[in-house]
Amino acid sequence: MRVIAGTARGRRLKSPPSRPRGGAAPVRPSSDLMRGAIFSALASLDAGLSRVLDIYAGSGALGIEALSRGAEWCDFVERDSAACAVIRENLRLTGFEAKATVHCLVAERTASRFSRPYTLVLADPPYADAHAPSVLQHLASSALIEHGHTILVIEHGARSEPAAAVGPLALLNSRRHGDSAVSIYR
Repeated sequence: MRVIAGTARGRRLKSPPSRPRGGAAPVRPSSDLMRGAIFSALASLDAGLSRVLDIYAGSGALGIEALSRGAEWCDFVERDSAACAVIRENLRLTGFEAKATVHCLVAERTASRFSRPYTLVLADPPYADAHAPSVLQHLASSALIEHGHTILVIEHGARSEPAAAVGPLALLNSRRHGDSAVSIYR
Protein backbone atom coordinates (compact mmCIF):
# COMPACT_ATOMS: atom_id res chain seq x y z
CA MET A 1 0.00 0.00 0.00
CA ARG A 2 1.35 3.39 -0.99
CA VAL A 3 0.34 7.04 -1.31
CA ILE A 4 -0.75 7.38 -4.93
CA ALA A 5 -0.54 11.15 -5.60
CA GLY A 6 0.55 14.48 -4.21
CA THR A 7 3.55 15.50 -2.12
CA ALA A 8 3.98 12.06 -0.50
CA ARG A 9 3.42 10.13 -3.75
CA GLY A 10 5.03 6.71 -3.75
CA ARG A 11 5.61 6.54 0.01
CA ARG A 12 4.83 3.10 1.39
CA LEU A 13 2.29 2.88 4.20
CA LYS A 14 2.11 0.27 6.93
CA SER A 15 -1.04 -1.73 7.63
CA PRO A 16 -2.41 -2.59 11.06
CA PRO A 17 -2.67 -6.25 12.02
CA SER A 18 -5.37 -7.90 9.91
CA ARG A 19 -6.94 -9.38 13.05
CA PRO A 20 -7.26 -6.60 15.67
CA ARG A 21 -7.46 -7.32 19.37
CA GLY A 22 -10.69 -7.31 21.34
CA GLY A 23 -12.93 -8.86 18.72
CA ALA A 24 -12.86 -5.84 16.41
CA ALA A 25 -13.61 -6.38 12.74
CA PRO A 26 -10.66 -7.30 10.51
CA VAL A 27 -8.82 -4.38 8.94
CA ARG A 28 -9.35 -4.03 5.19
CA PRO A 29 -7.33 -1.05 3.89
CA SER A 30 -8.68 0.79 0.86
CA SER A 31 -6.91 -0.39 -2.28
CA ASP A 32 -4.83 1.98 -4.41
CA LEU A 33 -7.50 1.61 -7.13
CA MET A 34 -10.29 2.58 -4.73
CA ARG A 35 -8.39 5.57 -3.32
CA GLY A 36 -7.65 6.72 -6.86
CA ALA A 37 -11.34 6.46 -7.78
CA ILE A 38 -12.39 8.36 -4.65
CA PHE A 39 -10.00 11.25 -5.20
CA SER A 40 -10.71 11.41 -8.92
CA ALA A 41 -14.42 11.77 -8.12
CA LEU A 42 -13.66 14.40 -5.46
CA ALA A 43 -11.55 16.39 -7.94
CA SER A 44 -14.42 16.39 -10.44
CA LEU A 45 -16.68 17.80 -7.68
CA ASP A 46 -14.16 20.51 -6.78
CA ALA A 47 -14.19 19.17 -3.22
CA GLY A 48 -12.61 21.31 -0.54
CA LEU A 49 -9.79 19.67 1.39
CA SER A 50 -9.20 22.22 4.11
CA ARG A 51 -10.51 20.16 7.07
CA VAL A 52 -10.76 16.39 6.71
CA LEU A 53 -12.16 13.75 9.05
CA ASP A 54 -11.13 10.13 8.44
CA ILE A 55 -13.48 7.98 10.54
CA TYR A 56 -12.97 4.20 10.84
CA ALA A 57 -9.44 5.16 9.77
CA GLY A 58 -7.71 1.74 9.90
CA SER A 59 -4.26 2.45 8.40
CA GLY A 60 -5.06 6.12 7.80
CA ALA A 61 -4.51 5.70 4.05
CA LEU A 62 -7.56 7.77 3.01
CA GLY A 63 -6.76 10.73 5.26
CA ILE A 64 -3.06 10.59 4.38
CA GLU A 65 -3.99 10.60 0.69
CA ALA A 66 -6.04 13.76 1.35
CA LEU A 67 -3.09 15.37 3.17
CA SER A 68 -0.77 14.45 0.32
CA ARG A 69 -3.17 16.12 -2.11
CA GLY A 70 -3.22 19.38 -0.18
CA ALA A 71 -5.56 19.00 2.81
CA GLU A 72 -4.65 21.48 5.53
CA TRP A 73 -5.72 19.28 8.47
CA CYS A 74 -6.99 15.75 9.14
CA ASP A 75 -8.46 14.18 12.28
CA PHE A 76 -8.23 10.39 12.28
CA VAL A 77 -10.73 8.38 14.35
CA GLU A 78 -9.99 4.70 14.97
CA ARG A 79 -10.98 2.48 17.89
CA ASP A 80 -8.16 -0.10 17.78
CA SER A 81 -5.02 1.04 19.65
CA ALA A 82 -2.67 -0.96 17.40
CA ALA A 83 -4.22 0.68 14.32
CA CYS A 84 -3.85 4.11 15.99
CA ALA A 85 -0.14 3.41 16.44
CA VAL A 86 0.14 2.45 12.75
CA ILE A 87 -1.60 5.68 11.68
CA ARG A 88 0.86 7.69 13.80
CA GLU A 89 3.75 5.80 12.18
CA ASN A 90 2.32 6.41 8.69
CA LEU A 91 2.00 10.13 9.48
CA ARG A 92 5.65 10.12 10.57
CA LEU A 93 6.71 8.26 7.39
CA THR A 94 4.91 10.78 5.18
CA GLY A 95 5.89 13.88 7.16
CA PHE A 96 2.32 14.89 8.01
CA GLU A 97 2.52 14.66 11.82
CA ALA A 98 2.02 18.42 12.25
CA LYS A 99 -1.12 18.40 10.08
CA ALA A 100 -3.08 15.69 11.88
CA THR A 101 -4.26 14.22 15.15
CA VAL A 102 -5.08 10.57 15.79
CA HIS A 103 -8.03 10.01 18.13
CA CYS A 104 -8.23 6.49 19.50
CA LEU A 105 -11.97 6.25 20.19
CA VAL A 106 -15.08 4.49 18.95
CA ALA A 107 -16.81 6.02 15.93
CA GLU A 108 -20.02 6.46 17.91
CA ARG A 109 -18.36 9.22 19.98
CA THR A 110 -17.13 11.27 17.01
CA ALA A 111 -20.12 13.63 16.69
CA SER A 112 -19.99 14.54 20.39
CA ARG A 113 -16.19 14.82 20.52
CA PHE A 114 -15.68 17.43 17.79
CA SER A 115 -17.52 20.69 17.13
CA ARG A 116 -16.16 22.43 14.01
CA PRO A 117 -17.42 21.44 10.53
CA TYR A 118 -15.27 19.51 8.07
CA THR A 119 -15.10 20.04 4.33
CA LEU A 120 -14.57 16.32 3.70
CA VAL A 121 -15.53 13.27 5.78
CA LEU A 122 -14.05 9.92 4.74
CA ALA A 123 -15.69 6.80 6.20
CA ASP A 124 -14.57 3.23 5.58
CA PRO A 125 -16.43 1.19 8.22
CA PRO A 126 -16.15 -2.59 8.40
CA TYR A 127 -18.62 -3.90 5.82
CA ALA A 128 -20.38 -6.09 8.40
CA ASP A 129 -20.71 -3.34 11.05
CA ALA A 130 -24.46 -3.13 11.70
CA HIS A 131 -24.01 0.10 13.72
CA ALA A 132 -22.17 2.05 10.99
CA PRO A 133 -25.29 3.34 9.15
CA SER A 134 -26.72 4.87 12.34
CA VAL A 135 -23.31 6.31 13.30
CA LEU A 136 -23.04 7.94 9.88
CA GLN A 137 -26.65 9.21 10.02
CA HIS A 138 -25.94 10.82 13.40
CA LEU A 139 -22.66 12.28 12.14
CA ALA A 140 -24.33 13.70 9.00
CA SER A 141 -26.90 15.50 11.16
CA SER A 142 -24.28 16.95 13.53
CA ALA A 143 -22.37 20.23 13.63
CA LEU A 144 -19.48 18.47 11.85
CA ILE A 145 -21.35 18.73 8.55
CA GLU A 146 -21.92 22.09 6.85
CA HIS A 147 -24.93 21.65 4.58
CA GLY A 148 -24.05 22.38 0.97
CA HIS A 149 -20.30 22.35 1.62
CA THR A 150 -19.27 19.12 3.35
CA ILE A 151 -18.79 16.03 1.23
CA LEU A 152 -19.21 12.60 2.82
CA VAL A 153 -17.49 9.64 1.18
CA ILE A 154 -18.49 6.14 2.33
CA GLU A 155 -16.69 3.00 1.21
CA HIS A 156 -18.91 -0.09 1.51
CA GLY A 157 -19.44 -3.57 0.14
CA ALA A 158 -20.47 -3.70 -3.52
CA ARG A 159 -23.45 -5.91 -2.65
CA SER A 160 -25.11 -3.29 -0.46
CA GLU A 161 -27.15 -0.56 -2.10
CA PRO A 162 -26.24 2.96 -0.99
CA ALA A 163 -28.85 5.01 0.84
CA ALA A 164 -30.44 7.81 -1.20
CA ALA A 165 -29.50 10.18 1.64
CA VAL A 166 -27.48 10.16 4.84
CA GLY A 167 -29.07 12.69 7.16
CA PRO A 168 -29.45 15.90 5.12
CA LEU A 169 -26.81 14.79 2.58
CA ALA A 170 -28.04 13.49 -0.79
CA LEU A 171 -26.32 10.77 -2.79
CA LEU A 172 -24.36 12.31 -5.68
CA ASN A 173 -22.93 9.13 -7.13
CA SER A 174 -21.95 5.58 -6.34
CA ARG A 175 -19.42 3.40 -8.12
CA ARG A 176 -18.45 -0.23 -7.73
CA HIS A 177 -14.86 -1.47 -7.93
CA GLY A 178 -14.63 -5.24 -7.46
CA ASP A 179 -15.99 -6.25 -4.05
CA SER A 180 -16.04 -2.62 -2.88
CA ALA A 181 -18.10 0.43 -3.70
CA VAL A 182 -17.85 4.11 -2.91
CA SER A 183 -20.79 6.45 -2.42
CA ILE A 184 -20.44 10.23 -2.30
CA TYR A 185 -22.92 12.52 -0.58
CA ARG A 186 -23.30 16.31 -0.37
